Amino acid sequence: MLAKPSGIPRLSGCYLFRNEAGTIVYVGKARSLAQRLANYFQRTEALTVKTQALMAEAVSVEWIITPSELDALILENELIKENQPRYNMRLKDDKSFPYVALDLRADFPAPTVTRSAHQKGVRYFGPFVNVRALRSTIDELIMAFPLRSCTKHKFNYHERIGRPCLLFDIGKCSGPCVRAIDRDGYHELMAAWVRFFEGDVRQLRRLLEDRMNEASAQKRYEAAAKARDALSALERAAGEQSVVLDDHSNLDVVAIATDGGRAAVVRFRVRYGRIIGRTVHLIDRSMDESDVEILEGVLPDLYPDAPSVPPIVVVGDRASATPLVRAYLAEKRARSVDVVAPQRGRRRKVLELATNDAQSVIGRDSLRRQSDHNVRSRALQELGSALDLVQPPYRVECFDMSHLQGTNYVGSMVVFEDGLAKKSDYRHFNVKEVLGNDDVAAMEEVVRRRLHYWNDEQTLTKFRRPDLIIIDGGLPQLHAAQKAAASAGLAGQVELVALAKREELLYRPSSNVPIVLERGSESLYLVQRIRDEAHRFAITFHRSKRGKSMVASSLQGIEGLGPARRNRLLVQYGSLDGLRHATLEELEALAWLPSDVATRLYDHLRAPSQPRPEKESARDE
Repeated sequence: MLAKPSGIPRLSGCYLFRNEAGTIVYVGKARSLAQRLANYFQRTEALTVKTQALMAEAVSVEWIITPSELDALILENELIKENQPRYNMRLKDDKSFPYVALDLRADFPAPTVTRSAHQKGVRYFGPFVNVRALRSTIDELIMAFPLRSCTKHKFNYHERIGRPCLLFDIGKCSGPCVRAIDRDGYHELMAAWVRFFEGDVRQLRRLLEDRMNEASAQKRYEAAAKARDALSALERAAGEQSVVLDDHSNLDVVAIATDGGRAAVVRFRVRYGRIIGRTVHLIDRSMDESDVEILEGVLPDLYPDAPSVPPIVVVGDRASATPLVRAYLAEKRARSVDVVAPQRGRRRKVLELATNDAQSVIGRDSLRRQSDHNVRSRALQELGSALDLVQPPYRVECFDMSHLQGTNYVGSMVVFEDGLAKKSDYRHFNVKEVLGNDDVAAMEEVVRRRLHYWNDEQTLTKFRRPDLIIIDGGLPQLHAAQKAAASAGLAGQVELVALAKREELLYRPSSNVPIVLERGSESLYLVQRIRDEAHRFAITFHRSKRGKSMVASSLQGIEGLGPARRNRLLVQYGSLDGLRHATLEELEALAWLPSDVATRLYDHLRAPSQPRPEKESARDE
């Protein structure tokens, strides 16, 4: 294990761990390097599993001193981007969304829709989600403020021949190629575009209204009609932007969603009460980053310069409004920034909108990975190589347990073939031998019952043998599965691996040293998806069983109401609460429930303060 170096300064900075090959495997920041690095050089059992794996691989540590913690934050971000360390979360910038660009270096710039890298001297607005709506907005905006939309080659051609194109004749260009508008006038139109994309529609609306009223008062009706049409075009263009706040606020909303090793950070730019832009960052998390750590890590990418920082930033919870976040934003803006976490009201609704959007980003990325055969093949090959299997595991079975304080113990088995869920092969297990809270013994029972059919020819015609069995749990659960295989006479014949719940480390029977899958790798994503599906399947079955148990206990002792009728009632009404709301007439209408049993059931569920009405009065009503 790496020995603690001497002479670590008590200054702010970044520290870098390297492995034997000299590759940077982890980058961190600290207000005090000495205090922070001391946390890594403790007894092995006092470290988290992630840190244990890091310290087992690292052979050296070095540090870079910075003037302040803010400088350390920026440097850490750059080092992670440049080196992509194994144990750091990995930021993936989303460059797929378009921007509107205005080249301020040109005399008569034309607005363009671009996805290219940003250039100095060009003003960008966005990014935008709906490209079709964006182009429609640009078309309407040109009607209101007619900037040129032609290429540079076409502009030079019409400038040379001294005759404008058709767009000038139909009012969709101000004609700078023939000097129908001077440079100052053109830049006024361009300033209107800037105000629009910054969200200030009110000022543009007043400008056009004043122009229309002035022309009408002077009986220049053609100019008044032109201003009226421009006003209508402006309103249609503004209609493409979502009004989310009616107080004309200027703020940003930053929301974070996580799912296993994936995280998405969404930033909504709200100007004058409208959402005018949205930025998405997809992140490969490390093993234990919280939302606060994710926000601090992505902060330099969210706000690279002063103009991007608004006076108010809305975050998901108060814990995210750390002094470091506030200080970074204030330094970038050169004035104070209010970081708030609203609990109710319109700002909270916008935050929920951004959070849902972040969750949908992760969902879309998951669907993309699942639908790509090449991605699935790579995931299986990576997993087989990491676990030292003879061949990639085509069929994978995963087991998980669920219970409530030792009651209603159930196990689940989910099956994935070729990286896709095969739900027809899913199975539930009611734990029969284990009493009380004993996950290890319950896992042993469930795996043993599954392996009982390992060599059964009739079973093999429907279910092929798995290439890999994943046990949701740590080393104790893995040892239980090994014991189950041995009792079934299959010791050494079943490929087993345990997946630690939080750290997402893999354990093989032959070693106590965890296997760490590469962060962001397709194999890790596949393992996470299998584990989450097993957990979901177990929880669903457990809730169903618990619901039936609650119904059984609540309906115990009603004459004529046995297990079969109780189950039918649960199917009919969905829950005990739904059954309580059933009327006597509804119960008596059930053909399979005798009238006297329905009456006893109704009386049993009815509160004492609400006596059963007489049948005659019920019919009269």
